[in-house]
Amino acid sequence: MPPRTQPTIFWFRRDLRLKDNPALHWAVKRGEPVLCLYIHDGLADRVPWHQGEASNWWLHHSLKSLTSDLESAGNCLRIFAGQPEKILRQVVKESNANTIAWNRRYEPQSIELDKHLKTVFTDLGIKVQSTPGNLCHEPWVVTRQGTKAEGKMPYKVFTAYWRASLKHESLPVTSSLKSVPGIKTRLANELPLNDLGLLPTMAWADQFTDYWQPGEKGAASNLQTLLKKPISNYDSGRDLPAQAGTSKLSPHLAFGEISPRQINAAIAKKIKNKSLVFDENIETFQKEIGWREFACHLLYHFPHTTDQPLDLRFAKFPWKKVNPQNLQRWQQGNTGIPLVDAGMRQLWQTGWMHNRVRMVVGSLLIKNMGYHWLEGARWFWDTLVDADLASNTMGWQWVAGSGADAAPYFRVFNPVRQGERFDPDGAYVKQWVPEIAKLPKKHIHSPWTASQAELESAGVVLGETYPHPIVDLKTTRVEALERFAKIKTLLSA
Repeated sequence: MPPRTQPTIFWFRRDLRLKDNPALHWAVKRGEPVLCLYIHDGLADRVPWHQGEASNWWLHHSLKSLTSDLESAGNCLRIFAGQPEKILRQVVKESNANTIAWNRRYEPQSIELDKHLKTVFTDLGIKVQSTPGNLCHEPWVVTRQGTKAEGKMPYKVFTAYWRASLKHESLPVTSSLKSVPGIKTRLANELPLNDLGLLPTMAWADQFTDYWQPGEKGAASNLQTLLKKPISNYDSGRDLPAQAGTSKLSPHLAFGEISPRQINAAIAKKIKNKSLVFDENIETFQKEIGWREFACHLLYHFPHTTDQPLDLRFAKFPWKKVNPQNLQRWQQGNTGIPLVDAGMRQLWQTGWMHNRVRMVVGSLLIKNMGYHWLEGARWFWDTLVDADLASNTMGWQWVAGSGADAAPYFRVFNPVRQGERFDPDGAYVKQWVPEIAKLPKKHIHSPWTASQAELESAGVVLGETYPHPIVDLKTTRVEALERFAKIKTLLSA
């Protein structure tokens, strides 16, 4: 390496893409070679929120895709494992780099780490450039005016947040890079991807390849699929779990293989050339992007919510003691309640679950079974390919009634009525719970209401081929309201 060459280090994190990558774009525009790093650090997502098995599967394949994309752009991905500060110090010294660039992250531990690293390397005379990479609006941008003493305040209600966000100009999409110039010198302690050990030891994740294409190309493909059909019926189609009515972009967004700005820009382009018309379907989809931003807004301003209720009055809520066998039945999709079982089996087989069904399975665990929302949050964190700390936290607190913009605790989703409304023919249940597929439509969401003759005709033996319901829905709903009544005075204070 020429002695006067001072490359820029670009640190890939949850931004595993080349297009619309602001910090990478900034690094390339400096005119020096760019050293592209990925550092696998178990401490970056500290217990209990270390990265789950399904996310690790996705990360492995996403890094594999990124490696290929970088090679096509004239660069390579240098993979390391260990503490970021130690590795960055080594790379700075070995490469003679004088600049480090990264896109910002907003989880509590990531913010703490980034602040520390900025101080350390700035004191060493190394320029550190951090850039907003994965949001339309950074968490501190969309705020409300509190009292004079309070100043700017975060939002706790999505509708107000969404309306306010529309008054702020979104961060722009950066121009495409033709190449990412690098250097060929191998650095000490670089690892091959397989040495990170990201692929789960259990073979259950192998089937994910039937459903997903991790990486930037997979994200672009899913976006194009969305724009061809689902978005035109998104307002109603997103609620029907048997249909392909959602975008399937959530894991791509979670790993930064596509940015929300790119998605909105693609929609705007379609509207401009009149291949799409702005209507309630597009508005509803864009609000879903807004919910993701709102989740990040909440986590940034209320970092304690990863394991504590946003509404601290719920800290005194009388949760039931967990029965390990019943929790396992919920996890494995053997509750005897078809819509719940279908969702949990879809999660296990694909690493993903339809959003409406996520609310239903969460409600059963929290309201009917009476278990703390963290039991569900931890299971989702380990089994979702789109696991995102902000969205996972917001979603579970929403169902529990303890978060921002939350469903009231007394709102209990009835999985039978939800199934009859959103899966009226039972197609979703039949796909994932085939052992009851021959039941008449009127009983597909409540096998326990079928006559003995109907059960026998369908080949169903309750308690043997399909379990009895784990709870009585009516009784446990009443019990949930009684638990709520115990702290109602606190909640209305």
